[in-house]
Amino acid sequence: MFSWLRKKRTEATAAADSGQPQAVVSDTPSANTPWPNAAQWLQRLEWTVLKRLDGQLQGDYRSLFRGSGLVLADLREYQAHDDVRHIDWNVTARMQTPYVREHQEDREIAAWFVVDLSASVAFGSGPTSKRQLACSIVTVLSKLLSQHGNHVGLMLFTGQDRAHSVVPARSGRRHLLHIVHQMLQAGQNQNQNQNPSQAQAVQTSALGPWLMQAQSVLKRRSAVFVVSDFISPPGWEKPLAQLARRHEVVAVRLRDPLEMAWPDNTGMLLVQDAESGEQLLVDGNDAAFRQRFAQHAQEREAALLSSLSQAGVDCLELNTDEALDQALLRFAQLRKRASQLSTGGRAAPLGSQRPVQAGGVHA
Repeated sequence: MFSWLRKKRTEATAAADSGQPQAVVSDTPSANTPWPNAAQWLQRLEWTVLKRLDGQLQGDYRSLFRGSGLVLADLREYQAHDDVRHIDWNVTARMQTPYVREHQEDREIAAWFVVDLSASVAFGSGPTSKRQLACSIVTVLSKLLSQHGNHVGLMLFTGQDRAHSVVPARSGRRHLLHIVHQMLQAGQNQNQNQNPSQAQAVQTSALGPWLMQAQSVLKRRSAVFVVSDFISPPGWEKPLAQLARRHEVVAVRLRDPLEMAWPDNTGMLLVQDAESGEQLLVDGNDAAFRQRFAQHAQEREAALLSSLSQAGVDCLELNTDEALDQALLRFAQLRKRASQLSTGGRAAPLGSQRPVQAGGVHA
């Protein structure tokens, strides 16, 4: 029996070394195994995540966004960034102040994914890394949006100054597979290029310039999902707020439990920054070090949530050790509750769910 297992393991290793596709692909491919193709990745998520969400996200398919459309939603005073074509001249003449018309946006919207696949996103303390989590959430949301006829686009960044690839917003299953293929290919290339000898050559992520580039690419009002761990030099807060003024922005934050608390009894460890290559020898048995690490993580967490709230951006937090469907359901419930509260409706209590903060939804 054990010789048969050794034989099968040897055949699988030989197939992986030769680059030939294998018939069976694990649910969470590690850095040493080849990533599946786009069709396999989409099929797996359709069975493990989308099937669980089937029937739980149904409801009135009225858009929550204000934008171009035919149904009048509201009237408000003109602001500097408004389009003069939306001015209601009848109301302006009566009020002696410029007023603009806001419409209920059409259901068919354009959704864009600004995805960070830099070196820091490759981290994962468990079987699933933040990079694999990013590929999964983009695939699931793209599938959910495209099945209603919405167009989906992609801006992919891998640590370079400019976007690694830009996929225009379109619809259809073939287009969805193209987006998934671009992400899986970029993730696989990052895994192959990641070794200690090349650590110094890795560029640090710069979320600010990426968001500024997204503003120049996205001409029409869209729903923008910024998928990142937000481990970036400061200066991205202002571009994010500028992007949120024109578009409906949702920050999809990727987290790992090891980034919030250092485990006990790990001994002396040599840790290395994934982007800068800087190495540091730490003592995991030192209680003072673990306390400083947790305090710094909490301060960074509070500063990040404050920046997102000030920018008026909702935040969907995804952990590598959490089921993806449960996180999406929690975020959908909180977003629906925030919409009910903003329109003066009465929202049902969510029990142990996180409270809705002023300026954004954090789930």
